[in-house]
Amino acid sequence: MENTGYTTLTRQAGLMREMRIVANNIANTATSGYRQEGLVFSEFVKAVDGGSSLSMGQGNVRHTSFQQGALTQTGGTFDFAIEGEGFFLVETPSGERLTRSGAFSPNAEGDLVTFDGYRVLDAGGAPVFVPPGAADVAVSSDGTISSEGNPIGQIGVVQPLNAREMIREDGVMFRADDGYEPAENARVLQRFVENSNVDAITQITRMIEVQRAYELGASFLDAEDQRVRQALKALSQ
Repeated sequence: MENTGYTTLTRQAGLMREMRIVANNIANTATSGYRQEGLVFSEFVKAVDGGSSLSMGQGNVRHTSFQQGALTQTGGTFDFAIEGEGFFLVETPSGERLTRSGAFSPNAEGDLVTFDGYRVLDAGGAPVFVPPGAADVAVSSDGTISSEGNPIGQIGVVQPLNAREMIREDGVMFRADDGYEPAENARVLQRFVENSNVDAITQITRMIEVQRAYELGASFLDAEDQRVRQALKALSQ
């Protein structure tokens, strides 16, 4: 295969990855706490002996938008949203994870858990416990839970030490291998959840652009294939 073919194929591979990311974003438009993803393309230029330089574009670096999503009032006692930077801290079988999805509920043991049953933790890493039968449960902006005016626990809201190195897991969960610290400027809102921050219109527009770019690349490869075939046929005659 000639350089033109390799160059086009690397671009096509990047476009396929971006199409999967965009499709996943659109599919999670209604997923509470979901953070929109994107793909960064980079260009590598190298000199070629006896000819012009060779440029190859690749799309391998994914990035996540942590822009605040819209808040929806649900009225649920254990529905929480974070206004500002920060994440809820939860315990999963794979270790502690960070999430902006705050639709919680107490389980049979009284532990506050996520929709998937993972326990919600305080800033020190201990499970948040809500006594069965607790009445008039309220949560202050710093995450302190009280029942009938008496504090009974505090929801942990933390900030990763290195947000750029966070690894996405399971859609709305993130792993922070470099650790985390209390989020000083976050504000917890009770009876609200944060919507996905996906910009659906922009994503649909990008999907169309990616599809057209991919089709253009495929047409070029077909034309290049025909050119090579005709050249070989002419040489064999």
